[in-house]
Amino acid sequence: MTEAPRRTALDALHRALGATMTDFAGWDMPLRYGSERDEHVAVRTRAGLFDLSHMGEITLTGPQAGRALDFALVGNLSALAVGRARYTMICDASGGILDDLIVYRLADEEFMVVANASNAQVVLDALTERAAGFETAVRDDRENYALLAIQGPESPGILKSLTDADLDGLKYYAGLPGTVAGVPALIARTGYTGEDGFELFVAPADAEKLWQALTDAGADAGLVPCGLSCRDTLRLEAGMPLYGHELTTATTPFDAGLGRVVKFDKEGDFVGREALTAAAERTAAKAPRKLVGLIAEGRRVPRAGFQVVADGQVVGEVTSGAPSPTLAKPIAIAYVDAAHAEPDTQGVAVDIRGTHEPYEVVALPFYKRQR
Repeated sequence: MTEAPRRTALDALHRALGATMTDFAGWDMPLRYGSERDEHVAVRTRAGLFDLSHMGEITLTGPQAGRALDFALVGNLSALAVGRARYTMICDASGGILDDLIVYRLADEEFMVVANASNAQVVLDALTERAAGFETAVRDDRENYALLAIQGPESPGILKSLTDADLDGLKYYAGLPGTVAGVPALIARTGYTGEDGFELFVAPADAEKLWQALTDAGADAGLVPCGLSCRDTLRLEAGMPLYGHELTTATTPFDAGLGRVVKFDKEGDFVGREALTAAAERTAAKAPRKLVGLIAEGRRVPRAGFQVVADGQVVGEVTSGAPSPTLAKPIAIAYVDAAHAEPDTQGVAVDIRGTHEPYEVVALPFYKRQR
């Protein structure tokens, strides 16, 4: 029998707001509340509020927690300052990506790893196994957190009205403990939309109070509730990879153009080092394919798995595609043979149900906010 999807602490609220719900990675999550395009535009121009409580939080504590993460992940996490966060990955021994992660250093001997919902158990199991032999404890904290995200240019002003935390001093990829509307929270300046914004880790029992406070505080600024559908188009425009699409166990960080997250100069061995060294050398010699952006000349929308063609030959594959509300054109991310991956390469098309639709090759991201 198939298990029923899990529900977040905000489930009843989503339903009261009329959200269209969907099963996502074993969770019942809001796909949209009304128009996904309107939600997308709100985040780009005003602010949007997301429930991300399906994400997986895993805590490592102890005197060797940093060293354990250095061994388990590709990044140099022991060098991370308290209060800072880092984007990194966990790979298997062959260099394939098990998940992409954000790691927060909460204290000298405490780190929080945030995994994608679909991979949380895989990451928990791998960290538990890889931490054996280090003076650290690995704790599954998925039931102890709800996660809300407020994203968009108006989000700093909205959040400031509810907290006395130093948001002006909070850098991108940093976090600090504080209270928001009287609710204890880890306030992180992170997000997955390409806009400025914050992710708020709170106790599940406090989630509804915080959601309502943010909704009330953001009413005059045009804040709207947002679902997973617009989150996907926002991250796509910002050129951010999605696990299961751009990132898989069949790809290394170097394949995805993210080799910078692999820190070979850190002390000690780490899982996948040998395979990733070889992948780095192959990429330096000549990458067989590259991750690129594609912008449609017409109106037909490409989807994951569609073939990229040139001169009648298959030269790549779309990993993500959608209409772009910001560009007002269909866009896609694709792995393409290096010979056809340079911006302005001519003659590239996407095979959309037998028709070769012309696309322009561009560098990622499609959209970058003005800072």
